[in-house]
Amino acid sequence: MLTPAFRTATTADVPRLRALVERAYRGDTARAGWTHEADLLDDERTSHETLAHTIADAAARVILAEADGTLIGTVTTSNRGDGRAYLGMLCVDPALQAAGLGRALITAAERVARDEFGAHVMEMTVIDRRAELIAWYQRCGYAFHGETRPFPVPGDHPFAMVVLERDLA
Repeated sequence: MLTPAFRTATTADVPRLRALVERAYRGDTARAGWTHEADLLDDERTSHETLAHTIADAAARVILAEADGTLIGTVTTSNRGDGRAYLGMLCVDPALQAAGLGRALITAAERVARDEFGAHVMEMTVIDRRAELIAWYQRCGYAFHGETRPFPVPGDHPFAMVVLERDLA
């Protein structure tokens, strides 16, 4: 595995960050990896405005992984209050997936959730049709307790979001 440097994103990172997210989640470039949504969705995954808003939010941290000055991964954690945090937008450059960077990003997000937000539980949502990804998160210590939520984007989507969570104590 690469030895990445981790840091918190700034608004100057938005263009590179958005390019990574789109490359990892959507289109033909995403198919080089195994965690993409390219076969389920063909819209844009995020926007410059959404990323800038999240980076500016005091209750969120966008963590970047870089190697030799190249952005290779990211994850966002958000403070949900009452000892809960949310893990979202985990992505690794498709050419570098399955080498341990995803787990390292999760560990970094969990550390931020505990140390900066005082969280003792981390939750996430995953598209219910992503059985292999749900299984991977379960191997990382996340558990499904039966809760599902509607897909968060307007439209007629034939899937829901599975809620997974992990005790951070």
